[in-house]
Amino acid sequence: MSDHVPDREAIEALTQLRAALAAHGITLPSLDLHLPSYAGSYRTPPLISLGNCNTATAQRLAAALADR
Repeated sequence: MSDHVPDREAIEALTQLRAALAAHGITLPSLDLHLPSYAGSYRTPPLISLGNCNTATAQRLAAALADR
């Protein structure tokens, strides 16, 4: 794991997002750090890649967001 604050922030956000999605029974298999932005020497946190999902997952995600 990186010692850079932006990297740690991105990893924490990724972990929180995975947990929040899992609480709604949602798994995004491609959810991960965007490797080019993680490997780069930027001062901002790496991007988080949400990736692809099937229709059923997209519907569950939309329903979970609508419940807020």
